[in-house]
Amino acid sequence: MTAEDWQNGGFGLYLHWPFCQAKCPYCDFNSHVAAEIDQDRWQRAYLSEIDRLAAETRERPLNSVFFGGGTPSLMNRDLVAAILEKVRATWPTANDPEVTLEANPTSVEAGRFQGYRDAGVTRVSMGIQALNDADLKRLGRLHSVAEAKAAFDIARNVFDRVSFDLIYARQDQTPADWHAELAEALSMAIDHLSLYQLTIEPGTAFGDRFAKGLLRGLPDDDRAADMYEITQELCEAAGMPAYEISNHASDMAQSRHNLIYWRYGDYLGIGPGAHGRITVDGQRMATETPLGPTAWLTQVEAGKGGESTRQALSGPEQAQEYLMMSLRLAEGSDLARFTRLNGASLDPAKLRELEDSGFIEAGADRIKATAAGRPILNAILRALLTG
Repeated sequence: MTAEDWQNGGFGLYLHWPFCQAKCPYCDFNSHVAAEIDQDRWQRAYLSEIDRLAAETRERPLNSVFFGGGTPSLMNRDLVAAILEKVRATWPTANDPEVTLEANPTSVEAGRFQGYRDAGVTRVSMGIQALNDADLKRLGRLHSVAEAKAAFDIARNVFDRVSFDLIYARQDQTPADWHAELAEALSMAIDHLSLYQLTIEPGTAFGDRFAKGLLRGLPDDDRAADMYEITQELCEAAGMPAYEISNHASDMAQSRHNLIYWRYGDYLGIGPGAHGRITVDGQRMATETPLGPTAWLTQVEAGKGGESTRQALSGPEQAQEYLMMSLRLAEGSDLARFTRLNGASLDPAKLRELEDSGFIEAGADRIKATAAGRPILNAILRALLTG
């Protein structure tokens, strides 16, 4: 039997916990602040959705589970344990499954880490965001640098794999500031860092302030580009090169779950606002769920399932998604796979033009964005996928 395309990327499960203690002003994720949360009710809904989606995927080996949010470290240990027990009883899993939980580094949440490990979590991804108290306050974070470092020390003593996030190109930040902060982060890091340039998204508090001219001190494009270059140079020298545009890891420490996305595998999305890609009877589908926590929960409890839409993707649509995701990776894109999905190959003339300009490396079977091409990846994709 011919392998289905999703098997090139693997199979994962994403569970979205939509609640936070506070909404960060830069955040455009589907997160909500709630005074009270009935976690038993949410547990029944999550387990019901696992049963529903397992009916279509039960025989597949599951490579990874990811608890994202929101702030999943607000979940009770028993809720996480019940979900993972259900997952293990439902799908065959890899010998060493990766189970990641996103966490905020407050002292209360850090105390939960041992419970999460006992429940089956193998990896924690911490949203530290800055190693500067003034900038943490500007970013709306509820923790201090001291609290973040204390929580990180607890996490690294509980889990073998701990990643953390930082945001750069912040207000009034200079390249020298970022160089010093990143050097400190690398001295702390175990094997993985996610390093994101601050982007101002419409609909966020920062977006509203920016539109009114009230978000001052943002670096210009040249200074932000300098910080990007510093990021690449320091991480490379520390043995944690970029395996994806914003993610850096030592050898064999890449996020296996996120690689499923970037290698265009299948993944189930459970929870409010969760997206998925699922292949059923040879047809890959894009799934979405209602954004509102109450709407999603009510729909699941009514026996209607947690999806708001399920749309079949054509071969060319899959090819476009594959290229958009895989070119983010240092390993690049498989040209034969793109051609199989698309029904036609990429334009050789466009490939030559981009290669001659120094933006891609084009071999017989793969293309990769170069160091010069990665910062302008959107322009490269437009060139390859239009016309």
